Amino acid sequence: MHMIDWNGYRQQVLAGVGGLGKITPDTTRGYAMLGGAGAKTGHLDAKTRELIALACAVTLRCDGCITVHIKAAIGYGATKEEIAEALGVAISLNAGAALVYSTRAMDAFDALDEA
Repeated sequence: MHMIDWNGYRQQVLAGVGGLGKITPDTTRGYAMLGGAGAKTGHLDAKTRELIALACAVTLRCDGCITVHIKAAIGYGATKEEIAEALGVAISLNAGAALVYSTRAMDAFDALDEA
């Protein structure tokens, strides 16, 4: 049993984006241009871009992005092990961000203590 119906959810997200695109086509066209811009450089292959997108999706906590990019990564040949490694980068980055922001919290404490 899965946490959620990812396939159904992905279809709902894509339908919702399609509906939004009918109301504001320039917004969704602009989004699509951003997504496709990196592919035009040819510096990274599609699988690598999708693994990066997936790690970013986890960092941003975007379930819609997760379901879209996991499907795309698999479609470009990503293995479960490669996906797990990319997710390890997201986990590390999130922990690192918490560490950095912890120093900011301590700095705020010190500023109040000095006042």
